[in-house]
Amino acid sequence: MKNIPASWPSPPQNLTLGAEEVHVWRVELNQSAQCVEALRRTLAEDELKRAERFYFDSDRQHFIVARGALRTILGRHLGAQPDQLRFVYSSHGKPALVGDCGFDAIHFNVAHSYGIALVGVTRVSEIGIDVEYVRREVEHLSIARRFFSSGEVAALYALPADLRQEAFFTCWTRKEAFIKARGEGLSYPLDQFDVSLAPDEPAALLSVRGCSTARGWSLRSLSPGPGYAAALALEGEACRLACWQWSAYLMHNNP
Repeated sequence: MKNIPASWPSPPQNLTLGAEEVHVWRVELNQSAQCVEALRRTLAEDELKRAERFYFDSDRQHFIVARGALRTILGRHLGAQPDQLRFVYSSHGKPALVGDCGFDAIHFNVAHSYGIALVGVTRVSEIGIDVEYVRREVEHLSIARRFFSSGEVAALYALPADLRQEAFFTCWTRKEAFIKARGEGLSYPLDQFDVSLAPDEPAALLSVRGCSTARGWSLRSLSPGPGYAAALALEGEACRLACWQWSAYLMHNNP
């Protein structure tokens, strides 16, 4: 499957989330002080406490923007006020909406890296998303040997040297998206399943040790901007994917 273009459009006013659609929102985390404060007011007490644990102001503000943007996006799709949404968390920390208002019919996931966040939303099934900034100083080969499967390591070394760093981050984001969709985090060993990673290969979950799980999942590559790698994992067949740019106007377009 082809990557999504790096230039993401603003959503239409009458945007709806169809039963067989996946929407991914790109959020710029560097926002004005006024925007950060407006988003902070939508957060729950536990989110505010998490924000206060960040040592640097920039990290605190990025967390507030990511969580507040998530709330505005979900609120728009659900026809609810952002500050009225309540979350529960799995044993591995994956958030979900409290289902007593019928909000359990929507699935979502969030990832952020180096000033941007991606929010994936769907009514289809469980979803996972990951984004990473391609850092040149990362010892990608040693990390791959430690965490990737033997097949993925072999595929990485088979590539020309100038393509290996990009392929490493492609592989990493696809693996992270898959385990996040499963809700297991890094408790699920990264070397127990294989994903495609070569630049000319479509995103795919190739195999999962000991079961046929790979047949029930689809992967998509995303292009959030130059210098980033990102991926989306969805339980089930691939659905129609739309990508949107989040902006502060969403705060004023909820019920």
